[in-house]
Amino acid sequence: MKTLLRTRFRKFVAIVVLATGLISAALPEEFFEISKNMEIFTSLYKELNIYYVDGTKPGALMKTGIDAMLKSLDPYTVYYPESKIEDAMFMQTGQYGGIGTLVNTIEGKITITEPYEGYAAVKSGLLAGDVVLSINGKSVQGKTHEEITDQLTGQPGSEVELTIQRPGETSTRNIKITREEIKIPDVPFYTLLADSATGYIKLNGFTQTASQEVRSAFMDLKKRNMQKLILDLRGNGGGLLREAIAIVNFFVPKGTEIVRTKGKIDEWNKTYTAINEPIDTQIPLIVMVDGMSASASEIVSGSLQDLDRAVILGEESYGKGLVQQTKDLAYNSKLKLTVAKYYTPSGRCIQRLDYSHRDEETGAVVAKADSLIKTFKTKNGRTVTDGRGIAPDIEVKQEEGSHILASLVQNWVVFHWVTLYKTNHASIAPASGFKLTDSEYEDFVNYAKSKDFQYETGTEQIFEELKKTAREEHYYEGSEKQFDALFAQIEPKKEPDLIKFKAQIKEYLENEIVARYYYQTGRAQNALPMDPCIKRAANTFSAGLQPILQGPSNKN
Repeated sequence: MKTLLRTRFRKFVAIVVLATGLISAALPEEFFEISKNMEIFTSLYKELNIYYVDGTKPGALMKTGIDAMLKSLDPYTVYYPESKIEDAMFMQTGQYGGIGTLVNTIEGKITITEPYEGYAAVKSGLLAGDVVLSINGKSVQGKTHEEITDQLTGQPGSEVELTIQRPGETSTRNIKITREEIKIPDVPFYTLLADSATGYIKLNGFTQTASQEVRSAFMDLKKRNMQKLILDLRGNGGGLLREAIAIVNFFVPKGTEIVRTKGKIDEWNKTYTAINEPIDTQIPLIVMVDGMSASASEIVSGSLQDLDRAVILGEESYGKGLVQQTKDLAYNSKLKLTVAKYYTPSGRCIQRLDYSHRDEETGAVVAKADSLIKTFKTKNGRTVTDGRGIAPDIEVKQEEGSHILASLVQNWVVFHWVTLYKTNHASIAPASGFKLTDSEYEDFVNYAKSKDFQYETGTEQIFEELKKTAREEHYYEGSEKQFDALFAQIEPKKEPDLIKFKAQIKEYLENEIVARYYYQTGRAQNALPMDPCIKRAANTFSAGLQPILQGPSNKN
């Protein structure tokens, strides 16, 4: 067996050496490094697999090496072996074959956490909170999340049978589900707001149907007499460049420059303009962004800001100014790699982190230095900057979640109580008007108090640092009682905090409950009336956008 392996590796090495030798002869001298290191890598890989004392898994070993190599570049350059090719396709299309639900491991149990509205899981009667015991007769005990996902996905039209335990029931249920083609919508929700004149479109991604879905939503709202529009890109991590360009094209004249890309090779030095007739160049437009708005979201918001076509509202965006392309590799594998940087019409690149110049000691990626930040001008002469994402024209800070709410969510206390609530209530009020009563919130408080969950506040963390410093400087010894007394004052206490942060926790509970009855659409409907960005956008429309677009950038 080892002789056969040696023979195969020798042939492989000979082919690689020949190929790289030809590359070296045909291309500039710097490519000698590529040839040399390919030969070294091949030799090393051969020796490891033949002589390593324990058996190796050649595929896994190679994947580890590739992943480590790509990790030294940026997090967006990713290798997909054939077994993970569906992941690469899903990122581009938003489509996969499956039952349409999120699953998670909760306290050691595989649990349905959110079925998607209108898809197979919902049609078959699966509910959030259902515990999966087996799939096709085989126990899921000890299975990883990845293994469960692989078993639930599959060819549309194929069947999968789940045995589940529903909370509140003693017997199990067997549910047969026919897999479907699941398409996660880029526009999960759109509506006219309370004034009946302001349209709202929530855009969650930029897959290959994003522009089509935005257009469809826009035209429907227009038929309903929409006079102004909010495009919500908060939490949108991006996607396809062409879809971002198409969406900007809806609002700017044909021929307008939208974005430029610059790469190492001429193929990626391109200028993209609006090639189609727009659908509306006059409608007042506000685009909402936050710290999770990235990539294609920043192309849309940055271009519309540079062209003074929209007011940007919210929080500073993520700062991803890099463009990726997917390349086909051997054996049905793929490589998604960064090929260029993009520049908005003013000429700025909003990339925040410099992956090519890491900290020499730690290897950490650092943000672009303040001294290197440059200023640019929008079409109307307003000042914008590069290297820091898209800074909003109107900043609206979101309220930070309390430590106790974070702990209630992370420890699944909210999830379990909402599951009980759904079990005990056959129906609730419409999504936009649903509210918990004070007595219902009191029920939640009593439930939460009975659960074992811990959390640490920022004050506690600072206090622990203080104690540490006091010990190092010898001020702690002899002062223990004073420190203990101080800690007693700041130590988080569940019941008082459940009351102190009632408004925040109650709002979160209401949104989670609504999602159990009305799914993702209801979640969005319920959140809108309390959204501070929506309220600020309404006030901005009332005051008019032109003073902002024509004058200096407004940061208030």
